[in-house]
Amino acid sequence: MSYDRKQFSDCIVRSLKARHGLYSGSALALLLGTAAVESDFGVYLRQRGGGPALSAFQIERPTFNWLQSVYGDRYGFADREFEEIETDLDLAILVARLRYRVDPNPLPEPEDVIGLAAYWKRVYNTTEGAGSVEEFLAKFARYVGLPS
Repeated sequence: MSYDRKQFSDCIVRSLKARHGLYSGSALALLLGTAAVESDFGVYLRQRGGGPALSAFQIERPTFNWLQSVYGDRYGFADREFEEIETDLDLAILVARLRYRVDPNPLPEPEDVIGLAAYWKRVYNTTEGAGSVEEFLAKFARYVGLPS
């Protein structure tokens, strides 16, 4: 069973607003879409098939370690362990948001779902990832809903 969209959205908003400079409507839409495509909106907190990724955002250890080295002191997670992101939703939200923050380009507008999908593919899933823009769009529509 996936997360309730409103409750999950509220949780992301609270988490990001508690950290100066991390919240925006674009960040919220991008994280909702990321959870939709990466884990079927929280159905899978461990990567299917025994892979290394954890949390609704399917974060891998090298990504966590890299972001921790760059942002850990500033955002208060320098002493946290990778495995905690499976059960600590606040930490998982933070790390997923920081993965996008390292990109120098502005986030797409929240209603630009195609732009969000392309941004996710380029920054988060990368050319080496198995995901596609089309999959992001389909899962965004299913779990988040398309803008009117």
